[in-house]
Amino acid sequence: MRRRLGENTRAIHLPPAPTPRQLPIGLPVWRSASWSFENSAEYADVLGERAPGFAYSRIDNPTVAAFASGVASLEGAAAPEEVAGQAFASGMAAVNAVLLAFLRSGSHVVAPAPVYGGTYSLLTNVLARFGVSVDFVDYSDLRRVHAAVKTSTKIIYAETLTNPTMAVADIRGLYRIARDAGALLVVDSTLATPVVCRPLEHGADLVLHSATKYLGGHDDCTGGAVVGRPDLIGKVREVRIDTGSTLSPDEAFLLRRSLETLPLRVRRMCATAMVFAAAVAKHPAVRRVDYPGLPSHPGHQLARQLFDAGPEGTRFGASVTVTPHGGYEAGVMLADTLRLALIATSIGGTRTKVAHVASTTRGRLDEAGLTASGVDAGAVRFSVGLEDAEDLIADVTDALDALRSNAATRT
Repeated sequence: MRRRLGENTRAIHLPPAPTPRQLPIGLPVWRSASWSFENSAEYADVLGERAPGFAYSRIDNPTVAAFASGVASLEGAAAPEEVAGQAFASGMAAVNAVLLAFLRSGSHVVAPAPVYGGTYSLLTNVLARFGVSVDFVDYSDLRRVHAAVKTSTKIIYAETLTNPTMAVADIRGLYRIARDAGALLVVDSTLATPVVCRPLEHGADLVLHSATKYLGGHDDCTGGAVVGRPDLIGKVREVRIDTGSTLSPDEAFLLRRSLETLPLRVRRMCATAMVFAAAVAKHPAVRRVDYPGLPSHPGHQLARQLFDAGPEGTRFGASVTVTPHGGYEAGVMLADTLRLALIATSIGGTRTKVAHVASTTRGRLDEAGLTASGVDAGAVRFSVGLEDAEDLIADVTDALDALRSNAATRT
């Protein structure tokens, strides 16, 4: 007679969950940290990557892999080569993995002057300690980029749309410079998303995203992604595994789910941002509006060449930077007077958010640093959400009217 197992053992070794014959429409969330094997040989083969499978979620997880392959599919829709992807716990983890994968002591990086603050800090405060040097260049003149290249340049780093000046990267021109230098062209396309522009089609070697922003799109999860050729992604994957910057399955589920509505959300946001920017630019209290959809923006024609168009016209992104007359104090007042737009961190969510740039996202820069980045002390970045355009315009118009009235009272 078979021995009856003890109550603790019975509780631990419950019957396994059924494996459905039908494919689920919703993505399963594989929360397991570990997987079991038929025998030791299978365990060794999977762990040694001689056989496909999963062993440990820091290495690979099916839910996370589904999100990464989803981003690769969207970014690689018309890429000239096969595209693979890797997912990370945050956008900065993705940036870090790319830089660590391809830089060594003595390596040199060329990056845009208004590069994202987190990337700037990683390059100057962390990687500089390990012998990596960087030159920050005004990308509006590619001759300056070419002049900054050295024999030690390993990466030319770009942003499809910079934050907050909304400068447009000449990806094709940067590709030619990178190719001649034997360097990789790495493009942060967070603000564009594959709905607006797919840099791999224009020569980029690797494209990365802070998935927390538009890819997730609901302000409820954090993540990052890198896509590109499988041989390059393999090196990025090695760094992800060794540094433990893996995305969690629950976050991956939320991010993968949101990819299905990405075109709907981003197209709507871009259309609203275009109307919003055009209306705000006419207000007498406004000194400048940075949005590539406006003909006055220096990157307008380049954006028309690179960015996708739909029935609604060319998509120019959904972030708009508004600079009122009056400097720092005017920018703070503008942000604080808004009623619909939320003063909040990050971009890309369903709700419109604002940030006074000089006191928040660029708060560590002095006046000279702001000027070098092309940022005015009064600049306010709007991340346009899914509200009705007329409501957002009314909200900012009221705030600008109050700002103008306050200025008149002071004089």
